[in-house]
Amino acid sequence: MSEQPQTVLITGATGLVGKRLVRALLADRCAVRAATRTPANARLPAGVEAVAWDGVMIPSARIAGCDALVHLAGEAVFGGLLTKSRRDRIYASRIDSTRALVESIGRLPAAERPKVFVCASAVGYYGDRGDEQLPESAAPGSGFLADLCVAWEEEARAAAALGVRTVSLRIGIVLAHEGGALATLARLFRLGLGGRVGSGAQWVPWIHVDDLVAMIIAALRDERWSGAVNAVAPNPATNADLTRELARAVRRPALLPAPAFAVRAALGDIATEILGSRRVIPARATELGFRFRIESLERALEAELR
Repeated sequence: MSEQPQTVLITGATGLVGKRLVRALLADRCAVRAATRTPANARLPAGVEAVAWDGVMIPSARIAGCDALVHLAGEAVFGGLLTKSRRDRIYASRIDSTRALVESIGRLPAAERPKVFVCASAVGYYGDRGDEQLPESAAPGSGFLADLCVAWEEEARAAAALGVRTVSLRIGIVLAHEGGALATLARLFRLGLGGRVGSGAQWVPWIHVDDLVAMIIAALRDERWSGAVNAVAPNPATNADLTRELARAVRRPALLPAPAFAVRAALGDIATEILGSRRVIPARATELGFRFRIESLERALEAELR
């Protein structure tokens, strides 16, 4: 049921998750190709081949012969107000790029196509759902991120029609000290500026970065993995839980809650995505026997903030 891919092409290889994934694959003696806009200046580990791309399209010739393609790249969603130009960039970096990658695969003879395509998606797929438990079978929600994820996964599924096993990982908040949400929150809390957001009762699906990397590798190796898979830890936390544990981890009080009206005033439409509740559970990964290394929020924060 399991097969070690020999050559893996990764978009987003220099990002938060991509860097750790590249190291893990190299440790497993895989050949790694990293898609980058600046091949001549890319800071990649020794032995990694830089592949030029424009953020959307990779020529079929650079995909030919790869056993696997992992698509992690995408414009940051929480990088400012959702202006039209930002919406366009977010869509292009996910929808257009996924479509272009599948089209490049389709131009290859069947024997030269990757065996598996692992594409990022997000728990935003579910929208704001309160306390409802959300396995992969749950219907999509509504809102900007939900609509984005539905379209994103639809583009990825087109690879399955080409005979390529396709996995869409609905990723929660990735906890890693190098960057992302945790690095930003930790800085605020260390300055005494941290606190719960809104009521604090909303569910926040999260995953430790090393578990996400292990999940990607499992999806590459195990032919049973296909379709949508929730990439979240088995113990979701509320925003109040996250606030309490983060304050404890950095040894600072959490004194400054952010009222919902203030978040909406500051962030506009994207505020709904922060204030919304998603009680996402990793039903499919658990069914497939995936073993999480870090299941508790406390342990995840200790591992990354010690």
